[in-house]
Amino acid sequence: MGNANDLPSRINGKYGSLSKGQRLLASYITENYDKAAFLTAAKLGQAVGVSESTVVRFAAQLGYRGYPEFQRALGELVQGKLHAVHQMEDVYGRISQSEILETVLKSDMERIQDTLGHMDVSAFDMAVDILLQARRIYVLGLRNCAPLAEFFAFYLNMVFTDVRLLRSSSSSELLEQMVHIGKEDAMVGISFPRYSIRTLKAMELANNRSARVITLTDSVHSPMNLYSSCNLIAKSDMSSVLDSLTAPMSVINALLLAVCMKKQGEVAETLELLEQVWEEYQVNGNDEINYMKHG
Repeated sequence: MGNANDLPSRINGKYGSLSKGQRLLASYITENYDKAAFLTAAKLGQAVGVSESTVVRFAAQLGYRGYPEFQRALGELVQGKLHAVHQMEDVYGRISQSEILETVLKSDMERIQDTLGHMDVSAFDMAVDILLQARRIYVLGLRNCAPLAEFFAFYLNMVFTDVRLLRSSSSSELLEQMVHIGKEDAMVGISFPRYSIRTLKAMELANNRSARVITLTDSVHSPMNLYSSCNLIAKSDMSSVLDSLTAPMSVINALLLAVCMKKQGEVAETLELLEQVWEEYQVNGNDEINYMKHG
């Protein structure tokens, strides 16, 4: 049934036209395709909480002639991943550690080059404007994207007074942290395969509340682009079991620098405030120590 990547691109391409139940299926399959490949239509429905007929309709919606053909495509996807692991063993198994270092760094350089070549500069400019105009900025990246979100939010805090890093173990917990999001706010959603359904739901809420949404993802076909005002595309595909997040990190660095250049006054002010806090903290610390010595 085509190549191993056929199924994910079909899911991403059709995501906007799927029903609520079918979207749940899409998310489950994206995150658990290795389990889903061995389930009957009824069992897959059970795992997701939808009916067997929803599963069968989902397969048809993606263009498969029936559930067995859809299941074969899932099997191919699993084999494709296994093949990638074996390929990695073939490629890296015979080379020295220093060559591994060189190979990975070179492939990361290629990904940054590729990202630069395909970056929509007007989308980048729009993202900078959205951040500068926002009353409050929400930043979200889960699973493999959590370090990116944390890094981004940490430095945005040097420039803006109200930055919220969203953390979560469940969808409801995420949405609770966004209860006050509104049209004057901005949200940055970072998601790379396997796409996180929790990130997607949070972005849907932000979009429904008329907040401006910035997406950082890996493809124009990513379901993350459904709810965003502006899409930043960075390459993350690596020919191994690891995803490379070097290119997205570079895009984040560029966003941070662009924002800092526009807000130099605020950055200087924050640094001065921090310096005061550090000085006071040290002085108090010294007083404390002296007091203890002389006491």
